[in-house]
Amino acid sequence: MDTDSARPAVTELRLSAFKAHRGVNLPLGPLTLLSGESGSGKSSALQAYEILARLGSGEPLARAVGVVAGGATACVPAGARPDEQGRRGFRIGCTVDGPVGLVQLDLAVQAEPELRIVGERLIGGGETLLTTALADPTRPAVQAAWHTAGATPVTRAPLPDDRLGTSLLPLRVAGKTAGQRLVLAAAEQVVVALRSAFVCDPRPEAMRGPAVGADGPSGGGGAGRGGGSRAGTSARSRKSGGPAGSGGPTSTRGRKAVRSGRDASGWSRDADAERDEGRLRSSCDNLSTVLDRTSRECARRHAVLVAAVREACSGPVDGLRAVPRQPGPAPADTTAAQAVAGNGAAADTPTGQPPQGPHALQAVLDRGALGEMPVEQLGDGELRFLALALVLLTGPGVLAMDPVGEIPSAQQQMTVMADGMDRCMDRRQARELVSLAVRMADRGHVRLLGTVRDPTVAEGLPGVQVLHLGV
Repeated sequence: MDTDSARPAVTELRLSAFKAHRGVNLPLGPLTLLSGESGSGKSSALQAYEILARLGSGEPLARAVGVVAGGATACVPAGARPDEQGRRGFRIGCTVDGPVGLVQLDLAVQAEPELRIVGERLIGGGETLLTTALADPTRPAVQAAWHTAGATPVTRAPLPDDRLGTSLLPLRVAGKTAGQRLVLAAAEQVVVALRSAFVCDPRPEAMRGPAVGADGPSGGGGAGRGGGSRAGTSARSRKSGGPAGSGGPTSTRGRKAVRSGRDASGWSRDADAERDEGRLRSSCDNLSTVLDRTSRECARRHAVLVAAVREACSGPVDGLRAVPRQPGPAPADTTAAQAVAGNGAAADTPTGQPPQGPHALQAVLDRGALGEMPVEQLGDGELRFLALALVLLTGPGVLAMDPVGEIPSAQQQMTVMADGMDRCMDRRQARELVSLAVRMADRGHVRLLGTVRDPTVAEGLPGVQVLHLGV
C-alpha cells in the first residue's frame, strides 16, 4: 500500500439487513451525526460499525457481536423467518476509501442455529478480490476464493467461519503477482480503516470514583479496546513485508515509524511508554490518570482542552490538572471499582488515608479566586463534555485502543464513535463539542460518527453531515 496517499477511512456503512434496518446505506463523512426518533436505529448503526471494527481487529465473531445486547440473535431483522434449515441471520458491510480507491466489504452472518460468517465479499479496483461461502455446514470453515491474476486466476482454500477473511489474507497471500498485490493492498486498507476506531461512552458515575491506573480493568474502547483480542495485530506483524517495493503497511518501515516520536494528535507516541502509562478507556473512568499524562506531554493541546472546558462549564476555569487525592472517606463506589480491578486495595486502605499508587490522582479545575474544585463535582453534562473533548484532542497513543502499527500514525485517521453524544448536555455544551470536532476533523486525523437528540446543534457549522434516520 502506498502509505503516502490518502488515509484509509470508512465512507459508507451498509445495513442490508440488521435489526430495524433493511437496505439502508449511510454515507459517512469526516463528521457525521445521526438523528431521529427513539427506535429509529441510531444506536444500531453504531453497533453494526463496531461489529465490523472488532472483526477487522481480529476478534472472533462471538466476541464482536457481543457488543449488542442479546448477541447475534438480536441483530437479526425483526420478522425475519428462518429458512428450511432453521437458519436466520443478518447482513452488514462498508466501503473504505484510501490509496487503492474504493473497496467494498460485505458480510452475511448466520445467527441461528449456529453463529458463523457464511458469506464474505471484497471488491476493489474493479475486481472481486475475495469471496467466501459455506460449503459444508458440518465443518467450522468456509470455502474462500481470492484473486490471483497469474497462471491460476483464483486461489481457493478454507478459512475459519468465525473470523473476518479479509483480515486473514495477509497471512495467506504471497504477493507475487499484480493480482495478489492488489488483494493485499485492498485487504490492508479495509483492516486499517476498521481498526482505527474508538467507541466512547463517558460514564459520569464511573468518572467520579478514584482514578484507576494503567493496571486497572479495561472498560472498553474501540476496535482493539483494552483486554480485547490483538490477534489481528500479532498475526499481521508476523508477515514480513508487503508487496515488493511497496513499503506497505506490513513493512519494517511502517512498523518502525510508530515506535517513537509523536502521533498525529501531538501526544508522545513511545511504544514502550504506552504499555506502562494509563490510556483513556471508553467509560473514561481513568480520566484523572490520563489528564496527568497528557498535560505533561503536550501543553499546547492541553491549553486547547482548557479553553474548550471554559466555554462549556459554568463559572471560571483557569486551568485543569491532576493532583494527589486528599485523605478522606472513600466514595461509595470505591470498593466496587477496586474489586473489579482485582487488586484488593479497598480492603487494605483505611478510611481517611490517601490512596496509594495508581489510584492516588484526582482531576481538579482551577477556578481562579474561587480555588480548586474536583471535576467529580461537575454536572453530568460537564463531565461528559470534558471526557469527549479529551478524546477528540488525543489519538490512538492516548486511548485504550489497538494502535495500527503497520503504517505511520501520520497516515492514519481515527474514527471516534459516540452514541448519545449530547446526552446530559445543554444545547450550548453540545454545540461547543461539535465545534471542537469540526476543528479537529479539519486536521484530517480524526473522524466522528455520533448520535444526537438535537440535530440543530450542528446548524451553520461547516463540514457537519447530519443524517436523519426513520424518515
